[in-house]
Amino acid sequence: MKERITITLDKKLIEQLDKRIDGNEIKNRSQEIERILEDALGFSIPSRAIILAGGKSDKSNYRLPKALVKIRGKTVLENIFDLLKKYGIRDVIICLGYLGNLVRAYFGDGSKFGVNIDYVDENPKKPLGTGGAIKLAREFVKDSFIVSNCDELKDINIPRMFRLHKRKNALATIALTTVSDPSGYGVARLDGSRIIEFVEKPKKSEAPSYLVNSGFYILEPRVVDMIPEGKFCMLEEFIFPKLAEQGKLRGFPFSGQWFDISSSENLEKARRLWKGIN
Repeated sequence: MKERITITLDKKLIEQLDKRIDGNEIKNRSQEIERILEDALGFSIPSRAIILAGGKSDKSNYRLPKALVKIRGKTVLENIFDLLKKYGIRDVIICLGYLGNLVRAYFGDGSKFGVNIDYVDENPKKPLGTGGAIKLAREFVKDSFIVSNCDELKDINIPRMFRLHKRKNALATIALTTVSDPSGYGVARLDGSRIIEFVEKPKKSEAPSYLVNSGFYILEPRVVDMIPEGKFCMLEEFIFPKLAEQGKLRGFPFSGQWFDISSSENLEKARRLWKGIN
């Protein structure tokens, strides 16, 4: 709930505020003042992230869980940590599955990597999907939180994404990246920032856009409550469509680096081109 207040500012400050109004993300002085206060008071980002690290690597790397595959001297998971730490997010829950014992042994409590890690374990012989894995971590989430797959490398402005999420009163916001051929992904159909639907793996000529799910979300705890207990559930198939119908699903297009590493070909491309988190 918001409350109207009146403030008096120096003319030079007002001029600086007006320069930041872009008509898109920031539409007026009130929004920019609110953004500055949120940043100053530490309200501009979620404090916790869940990382889905239960998947297998490509066939050429089956002896490793995907989280431990290395890109330019760092594991995939360390690269995700770098993104989170860039914005002060250090509390992490890792959902383990395939060879999860190796991930736990490598990262421990996270102190050597500058994060605080809790673990939840999924039975690798009975995978629960992206939603089911998140459900296992329900006790850890009290407020807005981040979810990241371990299938991609990404560089996203998390505070900007979170501002959109809060301003639109969303239950879920998906980071969307642009690809030249969306036929292998879930493609978002947007109305402004509202996601109307996802079209799964359309023909390139029939795709509603070139914006695809990047595997990075901001969710509210109410979303976790929608996931059935102990059952297989994919967020993308079972939860996001419901939120889209309710008008509670938003999309955040970003232009930062993004690499899908789910295949050997894509992994080698990431090893050549990924620049890390700056």
